[in-house]
Amino acid sequence: MFLQSCVYVSAQDFDVWFQNKTLRLDYTFCGDNRKQYIFLDEMKWSDNWYGRRVNMDSLLLLGNGQLCIKDSKSGRVLYKYSFSTLFQEWQTTEEASKVQKSFENVFLVPFPKNPVDITVTLTDTHNKVNGKLTHHVDPQDILIRPVSVNEGTCWEYLEKSGDSKEKIDVAFVAEGYLADEKYVFLQDCKVSIDALKSHEPFKSMSDRFNFIAVMVPSAHQGVSIPHDHIWRNTALCSNYDTFYSNRYLTTLHLKNLHDILSGIPYEHIIILANTDNYGGGGIYNSYVMSSAHHQMSIPVVVHEFGHSFAGLADEYYYDDSYETMYPSDTEPWEPNITTLVDFKSKWADMLGTDVKIPTEPTGKSLYTQIGVYEGGGYQSKGVYRPVQECRMKINEAPLFCPVCERAIRRIIDYSTIQK
Repeated sequence: MFLQSCVYVSAQDFDVWFQNKTLRLDYTFCGDNRKQYIFLDEMKWSDNWYGRRVNMDSLLLLGNGQLCIKDSKSGRVLYKYSFSTLFQEWQTTEEASKVQKSFENVFLVPFPKNPVDITVTLTDTHNKVNGKLTHHVDPQDILIRPVSVNEGTCWEYLEKSGDSKEKIDVAFVAEGYLADEKYVFLQDCKVSIDALKSHEPFKSMSDRFNFIAVMVPSAHQGVSIPHDHIWRNTALCSNYDTFYSNRYLTTLHLKNLHDILSGIPYEHIIILANTDNYGGGGIYNSYVMSSAHHQMSIPVVVHEFGHSFAGLADEYYYDDSYETMYPSDTEPWEPNITTLVDFKSKWADMLGTDVKIPTEPTGKSLYTQIGVYEGGGYQSKGVYRPVQECRMKINEAPLFCPVCERAIRRIIDYSTIQK
């Protein structure tokens, strides 16, 4: 679901409204499958702003949550941001019907010159707001803590295409690498970058990106694997078995993650885990995490970056979810699946005139023949995907389908300045 800028707001000049600094907002999201609450934990600031400086007041994708900054005096929208969270995903699990939990969330926004009001909203599977917090921020507030730069973190550019003001900064972060494994980590980063750049549109638009390696050593090698009763002391405290899914590898310690990255140029995060166990995870505008040494690690990194960077949905299905992720009366916000409620907002313009809806599969592994194939978003019925096989459906697919490729290209264009 592609969104447009509000008609009453013109494009903003970054320097008019913001300082070249970052405001870090730490929140706690908590609740269960019926209720959700948002609490402000802490605010911090750091030098330089590494996020987008274009399309400041508009959203390209709705996400499962949104953040909006308004000038307190005029009410003018200055900045919008959308995201998804592990908290909201957890709310669809059976555990969420039995217990309340809290989750850390960290958002980076440009530092305002004048007082602003910031609103954070969470939306449910029907795209309806079910959690909301608005709070005032005075840039002169003496309790906005300066970020302490982590002097012990070693980082370097792997590829630098230009100034962060015009490029997208992607930071690779080490998890489960020992202090003497820096060069193993750097090689793993380069393999992952090559994997991304082997897929369009990253290949032809690679000059829009800067890639940074952040080597933070762990006390123990590898990561925690609860289903094998293995617990390790690592930099990001990550583990498999997220939501009791063996291959779901995540970290819940987002404040620690951003503490590690303090003082480093970054906008998107890819965490590489020093393990040969299969697994990973990707949350839209939050982070990617992937094992680095499994034989399928390369396609997993690319697939998960599709989630975190472009908001792409999973196109596979298995029908054993506790709760339906994509209700039949609501069009998903993700650009590569549809319930046909508002198909014209998706890839209807890319269909041939003789394509039937739904489209019957041919039984062949076709990657570029666009149709409307039933099955996607974890559901075999009622959710449709663009092609029979895609990088967002199976590891064996060699590329993103044309619909996913266009969605990624739109995100890149939306986020960067072109001269």
